Amino acid sequence: MEREKSIKLLNTAVNEELTAVHQYMYFHFHCEDLGYELLSQMFLRIAIVEMNHVEMLAERILYLKGDVEMIPKGKIAYITDPKEMLEKACEMETGSIDDYNAWAQECGAIPDSASKALFEDLVKIEEKHQDQFDTELDNLKKFGNEYLALQSVERSKQVASGKNGG
Repeated sequence: MEREKSIKLLNTAVNEELTAVHQYMYFHFHCEDLGYELLSQMFLRIAIVEMNHVEMLAERILYLKGDVEMIPKGKIAYITDPKEMLEKACEMETGSIDDYNAWAQECGAIPDSASKALFEDLVKIEEKHQDQFDTELDNLKKFGNEYLALQSVERSKQVASGKNGG
């Protein structure tokens, strides 16, 4: 049945998005611990956007009378180096972009134009994320560890002045 094909693709996307949420939260925790406030907040913000993707996908699955499979696709990469984090994030977003483009085409052929449109919308958002991660990688390459040091110094200033809520 055509509907089952869409449900399967949508559930695979849910699984990928859940993995991204877990991975980006892991990166958020470590960047925050290291004082890299800008990177920490970027990973947190994008993790929240990825959670919203899970909700959008789940709503579509339920509309199609399927069940939402809440199983992360992959294992978390335990990376604590900011450059490696950004490289991993770029790799993940590029994979999602490729998958969602292909799945949009598959849904269009079924035809399931609503799922196709959802995947196309997700591509646009994932491209923005990939661009943000790529920009941060470029900054890190251009400015080196000084780029990270500035983030850490800024956080230390906030802690010392009591502006961090603590």
